[in-house]
Amino acid sequence: MARVSKRFKATLTGLDRNASYELAQAISLLKARATAKFDETIEVAMNLGIDPRHADQMVRGVVNLPHGTGKTVRVAVFAKGDKAEAAKAAGADVVGAEDLAQEIQDGRMDFDRCIATPDMMAVVGRLGKVLGPRGLMPNPKLGTVTPDVAAAVKAAKAGSIEFRAEKAGIVHAGVGKASFSDEALVENVRAFVEAIIRAKPSGAKGTYVKKVALSSTMGPSVKLDVSKLVSATATAAA
Repeated sequence: MARVSKRFKATLTGLDRNASYELAQAISLLKARATAKFDETIEVAMNLGIDPRHADQMVRGVVNLPHGTGKTVRVAVFAKGDKAEAAKAAGADVVGAEDLAQEIQDGRMDFDRCIATPDMMAVVGRLGKVLGPRGLMPNPKLGTVTPDVAAAVKAAKAGSIEFRAEKAGIVHAGVGKASFSDEALVENVRAFVEAIIRAKPSGAKGTYVKKVALSSTMGPSVKLDVSKLVSATATAAA
């Protein structure tokens, strides 16, 4: 434990915890401090001016990161017949119907994303209490209930990530690995921020993006300059 504490103290050297940095500088600072023996995940957390308890202030969606997440995503698909074969051909890790539902009910859920064809939702719907709390319930708004399961599987494998605001109005996600180039991480973060801005709900009042911070798995968090981040993201998206 002392070694971890000593190492963490070292990561704070030269870092102003009260300062707000531009995106590229923040990423450079984080990467220099990602010194764990594994490839640390770079995570973004956004504090939004919303109250997700109200239906018109919920922020939820999916975004395709241009450089992926660096994480191997295991995908389960509920489908039958030709759709099942298409899902397997696209790289799905688990494909099934009632048999897959039984596995999930038995507690076997070795996957990170769950996709279903519309005709399978009667079966999937019975798993709401199991899949829902884990954020795995297929949803047409997120593109995970679709007749084109092959495209959905490929998107999930390529680096599409789902996001959903928590009770405190915070949205967070892994947006790459410390081994990624600075440019790749900048583009991934901007893609995520752009998706959050596009998902601004009708009930959001006042300042929408209040705070944004980046961190690595074992490193400190670095605050971003929100105004510059939002304006730069808007410019890049134009």
